[in-house]
Amino acid sequence: MTDTLAHPHLRFEPATGDPASPREIVILGSTGSIGTQAIDIVRRNPGRFRVTALAASGGRIELLAEQAHQLRVAAVAVAREETAPALREALTTRYGAGEPLPEILAGPEAATELAASPCHTVLNGITGSIGLAPTLAALKAGRVLALANKESLIVGGPLVKAVARPGQIIPVDSEHSALFQALTGGTRAEVRKLVVTASGGPFRGRTRRELAGVTPEQALAHPTWSMGPVVTINSATLVNKGLEVIEAHLLFDVPFDRIEVVVHPQSYVHSMVEFTDGSTLAQASPPDMRMPIALGLGWPERVPDAAPGVDWKNAQTWEFFPLDQDAFPSVPLACRVGELGGTAPAVFNAANEECVEAFLTGGLPFTGIVDTVAAVVDEGLASGVVMKQSQDGARPGSAPGDGTSLTVSDVLQAETWARARARELAAAAARTPSEVRA
Repeated sequence: MTDTLAHPHLRFEPATGDPASPREIVILGSTGSIGTQAIDIVRRNPGRFRVTALAASGGRIELLAEQAHQLRVAAVAVAREETAPALREALTTRYGAGEPLPEILAGPEAATELAASPCHTVLNGITGSIGLAPTLAALKAGRVLALANKESLIVGGPLVKAVARPGQIIPVDSEHSALFQALTGGTRAEVRKLVVTASGGPFRGRTRRELAGVTPEQALAHPTWSMGPVVTINSATLVNKGLEVIEAHLLFDVPFDRIEVVVHPQSYVHSMVEFTDGSTLAQASPPDMRMPIALGLGWPERVPDAAPGVDWKNAQTWEFFPLDQDAFPSVPLACRVGELGGTAPAVFNAANEECVEAFLTGGLPFTGIVDTVAAVVDEGLASGVVMKQSQDGARPGSAPGDGTSLTVSDVLQAETWARARARELAAAAARTPSEVRA
């Protein structure tokens, strides 16, 4: 097991062909926000990168076919097997007569297969814990992993740490990319604290009582970032920030009591590292995901003009506020879950995904999302469904020296239970009159 997964002083560079030729990239989640921005970077840097394969869920077939045609990839994968015929038809209409179509893979394992295919870097931009298997496949195959799928590290942290080499994972989340960069300013022993910034979402400054009646439309109106619905709601509840704290702990091996969250509405400072001499290094750039994506694809070199820089000629104010943990209890809950380890983060994440869906469809109030997640975690602990890890990362009762005995099956079983229990609790809440809930 490595001391740290993404320490900037440890560079993992597998030998995959002529270094003077374009770096070969596989993009998982190509039709999502991360994937489309990554493709923009690739197309603006044709001498630097070449995409060899794309994977997507199958919900945006026309876009996926257009991407495959523009990039001339060798393979395309869709998670929904039933969409493969439509993908083949869409590709056929774009490719000229006699032009070979890319190989089409379909099914739940398709993205995992592409993650292990020959390339230099795999960008995992899949949303949700379904990204765990591709993450493990890429690492085991020796690929550099540009990781935007935080859930795979969160739910399978011990599994990922067991196979990742030092420096093999390059974080793509803007906060972790910022920490990754700021950590170059000192040694590991000199790090006092990681400071993760949060925009505060659309409800910054509201009390818990004021949050009880917010609507899905209000929660989806993020003031800074354009993201998918699950990530946007997670940002509104600050569950996303809780997940990021767990991810920071796993990536950089910093204890939870030395990771702090502060609210920064302007979203220019993406995170900071405080060192033992009192100095703090901050990474700042306009809120544009192309910069951390480009760094993930190009590391250890930067990609020129990946995104606009800060306009220092114009006056501006950057504000920082303490986190209101009463209104947003998701962060302390996530820290508790992260310290428990084992399958607790998987239960937390899976229950949250179900509760977000219930909120979006009117089955839960906004404050009921985190309340229900906490109830599922507590029930899992009380019933023994949640497997806790010992301090050395091994399952309690495993033989000394075994390392983690957590398995993918353990994670999946815990997630299945958590999803079912979260749906039950959300359904019960939906049957409760709103005046009683309030």
